[in-house]
Amino acid sequence: MAEQRAVLSDEQLERNFADIAPPLTNDAALLEANKCLFCHDAPCTIACPTHIDVPAFIKKIATGNLRGSARVILDANPFGHSCARACPVEVLCEGACVLNDRDEQPIKIALLQRHATDYVLETKLKLFEAGTPTGKHVAIIGAGPAGLACARDLRRQGHAVTVFEAKPQPGGLNTYGIAEYKLKTDVALAEVQDILDLGVELKTGTTVESLDDLLAEYDAVFVGIGLGSTKRLGIPGEDLPGVIDALTFIEHLKTHPYRETAVGRHVVVIGAGNTAIDAVTQAKRLGAAEATIVYRRGEQDMPCYHYEYELAKRDGCGFRFHTAPQRIVANGSGAVAAIEVRTPHGSETMSCDMVIVAIGQGERAELRWPTDDPRVFVGGDCANGGAEIVNAAAEGVAAAKRIHERLTNG
Repeated sequence: MAEQRAVLSDEQLERNFADIAPPLTNDAALLEANKCLFCHDAPCTIACPTHIDVPAFIKKIATGNLRGSARVILDANPFGHSCARACPVEVLCEGACVLNDRDEQPIKIALLQRHATDYVLETKLKLFEAGTPTGKHVAIIGAGPAGLACARDLRRQGHAVTVFEAKPQPGGLNTYGIAEYKLKTDVALAEVQDILDLGVELKTGTTVESLDDLLAEYDAVFVGIGLGSTKRLGIPGEDLPGVIDALTFIEHLKTHPYRETAVGRHVVVIGAGNTAIDAVTQAKRLGAAEATIVYRRGEQDMPCYHYEYELAKRDGCGFRFHTAPQRIVANGSGAVAAIEVRTPHGSETMSCDMVIVAIGQGERAELRWPTDDPRVFVGGDCANGGAEIVNAAAEGVAAAKRIHERLTNG
């Protein structure tokens, strides 16, 4: 890269990547919990893909029963810890809160959920236990939220579970792909450990290339392998040094000390989904002087959530709409120097020393599974095309129920 980012102190980097929504104090949690109307037909519960009984867990916080509150949450959603930090609650439970209809602020459901689930992590409480052994054994491919949610509920039913994960650590995108200021790796791994402690066998660094052997050895197989690599731009120059896909950029940031993640001084992020926002904001927080989203459609067409867009603007990120990349240009050293774009008014060259590509992920091509074998179950991003942690958790829980019914009813 021709120019390097501003050199930030370790203290400044820690501040830049601190929790975007700090936890509630005990007093603040009690105050917030007592604002809840405890609706009978709670729209917040209906809006949650895992259908956590929100009024029930908030009422337990109001009475000081954090253990009971956390049990309500985690019984429905094995990933209640991470969802409390990274769920798009503005468009789910909090967006459905009846207080919105009164032009009042909705109950801070996510922060209350974090208050209860953090208590469990901090005190190392064990809320669940494995069921009586059934003699049945299920293989799960992928240790992301879908696979591990499925594993957790199968263990509670007494089935033996082995999870195969290609990466060195479990957790999927929770560990490797969520913005650092939303969900830190140590929290993601602690949440996973609670599930593994039920007796789930985990084999990391293991890529499954065919289901044949697993189907011969196990009573059922759940596939939760997520999506594949970031899609390519298909333009000249995208293989230049200084061009990186967003998930690789975020993964490096989450698995190394902050200052070890390379970032340019003038960064262009191509795409406008939530991952693009995660990339552009983190580039800025790492010290980029300029971090700009380039998007081929208009502001109203962005797939990211509105609150993510507002966050990026508050961070000082730029946005160029109706701007399509045409070519990435190298400098004399062969690294990124600029990107040529097409705009409604013609062509333009934008100077930059780093390009981050965030235009979505493709399907995984390395593993195919039979769609007509009743022993094979599928869930998470590889089934839904890419959604939220809570959707993956919900699909894993639903699959565990179907698998249990098949194993016990023949």
